[in-house]
Amino acid sequence: MRHPSRLCGGLRATLFGAACLIVSTLANAQSGAAPATSQGYPNRPIRLLLGFAPGGGSDIVARLVARPLGERLGQNVIVENKPGAGGNIAAEQAAKATPDGYTLVLLPSGHASNAAMKKSLPFRPVDDYAWISTVTTYPLALVVAPDSPIQSFGDFIARARAAPNTLTYSSVGVGTAMHLVGEWILSEANITAVHVPFKGGTAPLGELLAGRVNVMIDTMTSTATLLKEQRVRALAVTAPKGGSPIAGVPTVADTLPNVVFESWLGIAAPAGTPPEIVAKLNDALRAVLAQPEIRQRLTDWGGSPQASTPAEFRGRVERDIASLQGVMRERKIEQE
Repeated sequence: MRHPSRLCGGLRATLFGAACLIVSTLANAQSGAAPATSQGYPNRPIRLLLGFAPGGGSDIVARLVARPLGERLGQNVIVENKPGAGGNIAAEQAAKATPDGYTLVLLPSGHASNAAMKKSLPFRPVDDYAWISTVTTYPLALVVAPDSPIQSFGDFIARARAAPNTLTYSSVGVGTAMHLVGEWILSEANITAVHVPFKGGTAPLGELLAGRVNVMIDTMTSTATLLKEQRVRALAVTAPKGGSPIAGVPTVADTLPNVVFESWLGIAAPAGTPPEIVAKLNDALRAVLAQPEIRQRLTDWGGSPQASTPAEFRGRVERDIASLQGVMRERKIEQE
């Protein structure tokens, strides 16, 4: 039997033309023909979902890149805050959105730690996304109060070894990257310390400055201003060996070569987004991240502007999930 679109060829100028077009469209769908969703993209505003409240580091980064990204694409890119569940609300909405390039999400590296920590999620952490590009990367920082007797990262290890389970370190929650990297450090150094989890906010800093917590582990985006204001003092950062962004401060890898972890923020779309749209978004984002003023602003926030290919971004996410799952097995941390 001939394809319905051919049968309709002679009828298009007749009263039945519209009906035949519908038949033809249905036939194309059944035969697997892809709709030309990328033609003229974008022709309306784009949503950039963010799983955190306004005012935080990720919100600042989202709004910093949204405006110039929209200018490159010729349409507004509108940041929509969807806070809750450690970023999972926005991640789920993005995963289940129509894959047409009009819904994007700024995902944090906490996406990987959530994937490692949770027994189940309402989305597939890797396969439900079309990975576009990282935006910025930044290490975690181990900091102490300015008057802390702990003078260096080596001193922290020596004190923990001499007095097991007496020193404490804080994170912003069980199963977060800060917690798991802390456990990774303890494992590699063969020492013990007590984990003190918080739910974010200013509580970890307050406890650190009050002397009730010895070391705080947090992202550079959170600690950069504190370091500049000399409210805390850095012992080490989790950047690759020799790559510390803080002059005079070593990396953890200088002492423990296996411990390298960089947090990241990156933009993704729902899986199934046409490759040509992904490529257009990647090209536009690369151009934005090449702008000197954008690079400087991201650097001022403790990050390192870093575009990637979609494949590189996906690979980073997969490696981070695997590394954190390995830490959990080693330290016998159970999934939630």
